[in-house]
Amino acid sequence: MNLFKLAWKNITHNPLSLLLNMVLLTLGIGLISFILSVNTQLKDKFEKNLADIDLVIGAKGSPLQLILSSMYHIDAPTGNISIDEAKPFLREGHPLIKRSVPLSMGDSYKGYRIVGTDHSILELYDAKASEGRLWSNLLEVTIGSVVASNLDLGLGAKFQSSHGFNDDEDLEHEHGTFVVVGILEPTGSVIDQLILCNTESVWEVHDHHEEAESAEEEDHSHDDHEEHDHEHEHDHAGHEHSEYEHDNHDHRNDMSRSQLLEHGEKEITSILVQYTSKTNFQALSMPRNINENTDLQAASPAYEINRLYDMMGTGTRALQLIAVLIAIVSAISIFVSLLNSLKQRKYELSLMRVLGGKARTLLSLILLEGIIMSLLGFVLGILASQLSMAAMAGSLADRYNYEFSSWQWHGSEWYLLAASVGIGFQAAVLPALMAYNTDIHENLSDA
Repeated sequence: MNLFKLAWKNITHNPLSLLLNMVLLTLGIGLISFILSVNTQLKDKFEKNLADIDLVIGAKGSPLQLILSSMYHIDAPTGNISIDEAKPFLREGHPLIKRSVPLSMGDSYKGYRIVGTDHSILELYDAKASEGRLWSNLLEVTIGSVVASNLDLGLGAKFQSSHGFNDDEDLEHEHGTFVVVGILEPTGSVIDQLILCNTESVWEVHDHHEEAESAEEEDHSHDDHEEHDHEHEHDHAGHEHSEYEHDNHDHRNDMSRSQLLEHGEKEITSILVQYTSKTNFQALSMPRNINENTDLQAASPAYEINRLYDMMGTGTRALQLIAVLIAIVSAISIFVSLLNSLKQRKYELSLMRVLGGKARTLLSLILLEGIIMSLLGFVLGILASQLSMAAMAGSLADRYNYEFSSWQWHGSEWYLLAASVGIGFQAAVLPALMAYNTDIHENLSDA
């Protein structure tokens, strides 16, 4: 007697009941697996992008927003800070700071952020150029691997940036054409999603934007003759500036740190800081001193990311609780299904006993039916979660600016498998015991 074949026939004998059981169990297992998969990949990205950064310094505002915008590039910056304010943390030789990386943000190209910085940012992510070279001159960019592949940009490609972080043609800057001079190797970190240039390039584009706005306001305030003169002068100035820009593009090298500090009236967005020692008391008290004694804000990435995990955990736990409740309902459904099936098969089970079947064989048969249904629900649940991940990978990437992938295991599948088998086993225990204790004479006489 092949118990597996017999159990399978008994399960499929009532297809509607089987369908209900599978839907419930698939929903429960699938939802739990999907949540675990998203959380695992998101935490992996977050932890990888910590990049041993100990402190982020920027404008006053939300510290979590400062961390998300400067390190993970998934939020708007809190504002800008002047070079004069940032000087103490950008000077070389600071006794508490091993490395400081200035960031200037505010523009993007087709949704990918343009970041003005220097080459020290590459050391945070162990990044290097795979094609071409690193940015050096004005309006040169080196792009991340994801930017290059998704936007189909190669060496020599030219583009104009847009104000803000949305892909909006109406916000495109009319002046300042960037040129791609290099592509970075894939690192699996946030730098793959960035367009890197020198700080001066960001200033250059924004200065053009402000000049254009000022010129437009002046045009509205002058009469026709004055407007004509102004446009003539503006065209002449624009022509001269175009030549200047071209000259800079060809010959002006990236500013050194000392040259950057000379532009005290200019602004940057934030600074990424690594301490010389993580156990130095003065370094540990630096964030509090900055927040209390300056107009700047200092935020600790480790602390803020733990806060983020706590906030995310509330919603995650709620969804997991719903999934567990669905799984419990599926267990009750399997139990009811097996119990009803047992009542309908009393005569059949009694005949099996008469024909030589042992009581423990009936016990094993009913338990096997419950386990088979739970295993089938587990397989369908994992399949549903991975298909959902594949379908939502694009939306998740747009939301978090990270690549999410399906069929990437989160390490908890074995626990889900054990839980699924446990659900099937528990649901089948009582019907199995009833089958084990079935009264052969009573059942046959009733028939």
